[in-house]
Amino acid sequence: MDGFCVFATAIGPCGIAWREGLVAGVQLPEGDEARTRARMRRRFPHTAEAPPPPEVTAIVSRMRRSLEGEPDPMLDVPLDLGGIAPFQQRVYEVTRAIAPGRTLTYGEVAAAIGEPGAARAVGQALGHNPFAPIVPCHRVLAARSGAGGFSAEGGVVTKLRLLEMEKARFGAEPGLFE
Repeated sequence: MDGFCVFATAIGPCGIAWREGLVAGVQLPEGDEARTRARMRRRFPHTAEAPPPPEVTAIVSRMRRSLEGEPDPMLDVPLDLGGIAPFQQRVYEVTRAIAPGRTLTYGEVAAAIGEPGAARAVGQALGHNPFAPIVPCHRVLAARSGAGGFSAEGGVVTKLRLLEMEKARFGAEPGLFE
């Protein structure tokens, strides 16, 4: 059974859609429950809101805990990658492997997929990430300690908040006595 639901988290109402036992998409908060629900309906127009099946309920529980700061890489969550270009799939695979509390730059992700010099394309792929935070695009930063962009509601502020919850170190290198 396919469907989507909206659920409460520590950072606001999120959404998740599923198709044939796979996560078809995730939505970070759009401000309030009504706006998040409206975004889910636009993204998944042929999918009805429904109670999630047990396997999706388990993923929702894990996402809630993760968004409260409990580390969970969620590498085993099955994603529906149908319709996603091979380049984006490679970017998502590398990004998904970034452990909670760690970060990479767009250039490092590009190098990891064998496309050095494709940092901008990596940023564009992550800007279209339909699975945040399961594919944790917030863990990918600009070069020279910059946050880079973030397409979710709240933009870079949301990205930095997620990184702070994970106790990620980024920005200037720690001092000698830190």
